[in-house]
Amino acid sequence: MMQTPSPENSYQTAHADLLLTSFAQATDRPLLEGADAEALYRAPFPVLSHNTAADPVLTYGNLAAQSLWEMDWEQLTAMPSRLTAEPAHRGQRDAMFAEMRAKGFISNYTGVRISALGRRFEIRNAIIWPLLGADGGKLGEAATFRDFAFL
Repeated sequence: MMQTPSPENSYQTAHADLLLTSFAQATDRPLLEGADAEALYRAPFPVLSHNTAADPVLTYGNLAAQSLWEMDWEQLTAMPSRLTAEPAHRGQRDAMFAEMRAKGFISNYTGVRISALGRRFEIRNAIIWPLLGADGGKLGEAATFRDFAFL
């Protein structure tokens, strides 16, 4: 598990760069104009990623994601990403990832999620993309969205 992004660890620069670079490669646009690792961590919209494990675990969640899911960095990055959705919505979530893998990325995903405190919310027009290393190897997957509503 990575340490909480902070000035002491340059806001997890390597992972932030991976998120920013992979997003730009997948979508041909920047995730956040002129962004660096600190700007990404403090962005006003959620950004999350998970690893490539059989049951992927979250590897990143900026402050907006931590606030929305109502948990801190340590809790968020210890959680299997499937737990961001309720059991009834996990099939839809799995189908979304299958579509993303087939298309390269998607930019119109809508789905219901749940916070650590049980608050349900719908994310809208989420962008989901693969995290690819310099060699093209897959290192994980990421998501961001700017539109959501509590249910």
